[in-house]
Amino acid sequence: MTTKNLNLKMLFIATFAILAVSCSTDTSSTDEPYTPPQGEGTELNGTLNEDRTLDGTKQYTLTGTYSVSAGATLTIPAGTKITANTASGNSTSTYIVVQKGGKINVQGTANNPVVLTSNNETPGDWGGLVIAGDATTTEGTNATAEIGQIAYGGSNDADNSGSINYMIINYAGAQINAESQFNGLTLYAVGSGTAINNVALLNGTDDGVEFFGGTASITNLYLENNEDDAIDWTEGWSGTVTNAYALHSKAGFSTAVEADGINNNPKLVNFTAVSSVGGTALQFKKESGATITGLSLAGYDISVDMKDNGPLANVQFDGAAADPAKNYIAAPTVDIATFSWVNSNTAVETSVLTGSITSDLTLNAKITYFLDQTLSIEAGAKLTIPAGTKIIADVESGNETSTYILIQKGAQIDVLGTEAAPVVMTSTNETPGDWGGLVIAGDATTTEGTNATAEVGQIAYGGSNDDDNSGTIKYLIINYAGAQINAESQFNGLTLYAVGSGTTIENVAVLNGTDDGVEFFGGTVTATNMYFENNEDDAVDWTEGWNGSITNTYILHNKSGFSTALEGDGVNNNPTFTNLTAVSTVDGMALQFKKTSGATFTNVNISGYVTNVDMKDNGPLANVIVDGTPLTNANDNVFNGTLVDISLFAWATEN
Repeated sequence: MTTKNLNLKMLFIATFAILAVSCSTDTSSTDEPYTPPQGEGTELNGTLNEDRTLDGTKQYTLTGTYSVSAGATLTIPAGTKITANTASGNSTSTYIVVQKGGKINVQGTANNPVVLTSNNETPGDWGGLVIAGDATTTEGTNATAEIGQIAYGGSNDADNSGSINYMIINYAGAQINAESQFNGLTLYAVGSGTAINNVALLNGTDDGVEFFGGTASITNLYLENNEDDAIDWTEGWSGTVTNAYALHSKAGFSTAVEADGINNNPKLVNFTAVSSVGGTALQFKKESGATITGLSLAGYDISVDMKDNGPLANVQFDGAAADPAKNYIAAPTVDIATFSWVNSNTAVETSVLTGSITSDLTLNAKITYFLDQTLSIEAGAKLTIPAGTKIIADVESGNETSTYILIQKGAQIDVLGTEAAPVVMTSTNETPGDWGGLVIAGDATTTEGTNATAEVGQIAYGGSNDDDNSGTIKYLIINYAGAQINAESQFNGLTLYAVGSGTTIENVAVLNGTDDGVEFFGGTVTATNMYFENNEDDAVDWTEGWNGSITNTYILHNKSGFSTALEGDGVNNNPTFTNLTAVSTVDGMALQFKKTSGATFTNVNISGYVTNVDMKDNGPLANVIVDGTPLTNANDNVFNGTLVDISLFAWATEN
């Protein structure tokens, strides 16, 4: 029966009752106020023993447990909002439960979803929606739930507890006891006859949805910042979730998926899970497992955890047994736009960067990007990275040296960071040496000649165009680079192969690398405002005749074991450094020159190093010029200029 027809019927009944009273021959009785039939009020509490349809134009308040009994159906039309109003101490007794044999019909639409929320808008405020069915569970028939002594479970796997479409549940997860909490949506032995589509579960202190056995399936499921698991199942659930998107932007959650108990092989079809805060993606306990197709994970520290060392063969990803060594990073298999109807304020959209790019590509600062092995910008194409963009190298063990961003000779990169919103390139593991950093190849001169081959990736670089332009870099932070190529070579944070003077490099910070902060292989490029912190080899390194300049450089070493602050090698094409400060709290070497290399320095301050100047191969000291005067002694006291103001780099050191 439609809402309209039901309301007409109720109006007819009420009218008939009034007419009957007014026509009564017993005129001695006093007229009593009209009492509405059961369930017409906007306060929801108690037990519903007969069918009821709410009014989508009204707002309802849930003040305790609202229980839909066996044989009754609660219908919630599009646009209805139910707000749990919980007094202190009543959060665990405030929830909606559909008892075994009862039904719920949630009739939301994309334009008018049904919303179940709380007045405090705080995670854990209330108990969410609980449905008990008659399908099978390993707990048997008429098992007793951990909450409310609810009876659930039977033998009817096709059991129908109603339908749910376009529903948002927010701020659930009330704490029952030290071991148990409510979920957003709790499904006890719910059968496959129940239709559940387009559901969003947000900001719960426990799971988004938990299946206790049953055969129910869900299509189009959005899960955001649930503090325990986004999807959880136990007691032999055997249904399917299709098109699920799980988002974690707050640290401290448990998993995107947790499975427990026996393996009845439930299925996840197109499952995308994204974390901007690390964590564990998929955890399987005891013998549990699943068949998952269309898996896309991004940003998690652990992809698969077999908590109790159950068989990996029980967990199948696209036809192959799960491999915890893989990160399963892939392009999203679920379009987050599917859930635009949720109107979430949290936006941690992600995308995967990989492969060869042959046309211009502009990234979006609202999207977190995950680098999956090499991203190569080919000649003629430009990569534009706007202010505030974050790129995270998501590296599986063994792929460190194949994970980097490469700007080929003839291509360009525009990094358009700002002081308030720098561009950040980092790694999921946040460990030095995780990845290869940013590599740029240009067409300027190098002692290696034209179209030399780089030590990484067979990259071609070098030519005769000293004015070559490889783009613009402003306000860029590179962290945790320096992957080991071989016994002799490593990646740097920023590697510049024959990059020309037409390239702009300003305000760059390279932190925590296992090799150099920046290395110049020839070229003529200059840079301004460069900050280097705890790079384990050299902060600045050059070779192959680089003859550019750096203005305003600050180098900090507070971890022992690094090589130098500056290392020059090869012929001396006299690069210049203006305003250089190098500080060590752990001794070490400041400036090292190999072969005949040298440089010209103006206003240098070096402090805390055991050795200020080392001419490694006894090259001419005169090639090292400080404030207009060639060195005559490596111990000359000439490195006491004015300090570069470290506050210039607050944008880098505070991120």
